[in-house]
Amino acid sequence: MYIYNVTVHVAHPIRDAWLEWMRHTHIPQMLATGKFNEARLCRVLSEEQTGGVTYAVQYRTEHRELLERYYREDAPRLRRESEERFGDQCLAFRTELELISEH
Repeated sequence: MYIYNVTVHVAHPIRDAWLEWMRHTHIPQMLATGKFNEARLCRVLSEEQTGGVTYAVQYRTEHRELLERYYREDAPRLRRESEERFGDQCLAFRTELELISEH
């Protein structure tokens, strides 16, 4: 199991619009690619000195090859949509995780 984790710092003025877009547009688009079987949207609880709120979105996939296909086939378009909609009001940091065990 692999987790594609996107941590996003969102400026306060667009927070509600961003959350709405994530819940009703972006996450469904990510799942519709067929590369991910589950998504979680979490708020990071640590205090932000820069103003804004930080969220982590985790997309789970069974195979690394599906993640690689996402990067090639879908990521450029989906990232561009986010950038066009929110510009520099959102700063994203992406990581890949391999699930070792669950207890």
